[in-house]
Amino acid sequence: MFESLTEKLSSALRHLRGTGKLSAENMSEALTEVRTALLSADVHFKVARDFVDQVQLKCVGQDVLKGIAPGQQVVKIINDELVRLLGSGSTDLATARPLKIMMVGLHGSGKTTSTAKLGKLLKKRGLRPFVVGVDVYRPAAIDQLEILAKQEDLGFYADRTSKNVPTIGATALQAAQAHGADCIIFDTAGRLQIDADLIEEVKQLRARIQPDEVLLVADGALGQEAVNVAKAFHEALQLTGLILTKMDGDTRGGAALSIKSVTGVPIKFIGVGEKTADFEPFHPDRLASRILGMGDVVSLVERAQETIDQKEAEKMAEKMMKAEFDLEDFLAQMQQVKKLGSMQSILGMMPGMSGVQLPEGADKQMARTEAIIKSMTKQERKKPDILNGNRRKRIADGSGVKIVEVNQLLKQFQQMQQMMKMLKGGGGKKMMRQMEMMQAKGGGFPRR
Repeated sequence: MFESLTEKLSSALRHLRGTGKLSAENMSEALTEVRTALLSADVHFKVARDFVDQVQLKCVGQDVLKGIAPGQQVVKIINDELVRLLGSGSTDLATARPLKIMMVGLHGSGKTTSTAKLGKLLKKRGLRPFVVGVDVYRPAAIDQLEILAKQEDLGFYADRTSKNVPTIGATALQAAQAHGADCIIFDTAGRLQIDADLIEEVKQLRARIQPDEVLLVADGALGQEAVNVAKAFHEALQLTGLILTKMDGDTRGGAALSIKSVTGVPIKFIGVGEKTADFEPFHPDRLASRILGMGDVVSLVERAQETIDQKEAEKMAEKMMKAEFDLEDFLAQMQQVKKLGSMQSILGMMPGMSGVQLPEGADKQMARTEAIIKSMTKQERKKPDILNGNRRKRIADGSGVKIVEVNQLLKQFQQMQQMMKMLKGGGGKKMMRQMEMMQAKGGGFPRR
């Protein structure tokens, strides 16, 4: 997310981080680079100008805090301004029950998928969501929503025979109440572009169902166009929030950084992938940290708590300490890590690692490793020593890889097992003693 912007901002601020004293000259040079980085990310020119002016105003005459380098203080000021720009304050949904949410947006923004994603998220929070398909022009949208609703065990309603959207909405409310739902999400029709018919239809639906939230689903990769779309919908419907989709790619960031400032409407959620689980509440402070390359440990921990089975993790750790870890366990560990997201997205949440790029195809390599292990029998996973030449060829053929890749995996796993055995047999203490001796001689890692 925002790799290009992060890289450019980091470059602009790099020499300031080590600056002993701030001057008008080095501040001007750095802030010119910051403005250029924002504009290249498709941030609205007025927003970029105001942002830099605010940073400069707060930096000039700023008392340097004791123990903090001036350059680091500038980075802190920029971080605070990014949080303000992205929209500080609450991004929570209304507390009304039943909570009525109307999803609006253009074709291709991910509205139908976001409806199901939001339903899944609210279900995890203890609500009983009910999704309604009111896109009467695109039957595939209703079919898609119905499939996703069944997949996530959400209530569902649609009327494939009627074209009267307000009436469908009113009937859906009755169906949701009969179903015992306390949250109803309406997936409205979209257009390729905003037109009078689209606006009139959603206005009539809004008047009929009286929603507590009107959320615009906007494509985060559109940059300034997403901001223009948000302005048009807000003028017509008085939006209560925004959902930015397709934020898992290297979007230039212009939409996220401009949209709250230009429209005054808060971003409430972001879509970070195609799966229904790839949906997050929006936290301005966390995104600001990611943009400045400081990671987002809080979100990473929350994601891990949601996806990783604590008891299973403890069981795996115990096996590793006892050197009883086999390929069956290794496969289970890989599948747990995959639930956290792509390897690059996990890396981007770690402080100081957002600018580090994994080799191209890192996730594909993990998928190949998984395929190799799945092509083994349970006995082979438990006892890799029985894998002779014929078995290895069968595994390679079954997983669609070359036999050399099977050999490499087995060799790496064997080395890992040897390391575990060494640690189990007291080798860990021996390694610590060796490191202490290196430190005493002035080598190795410095003492803290």
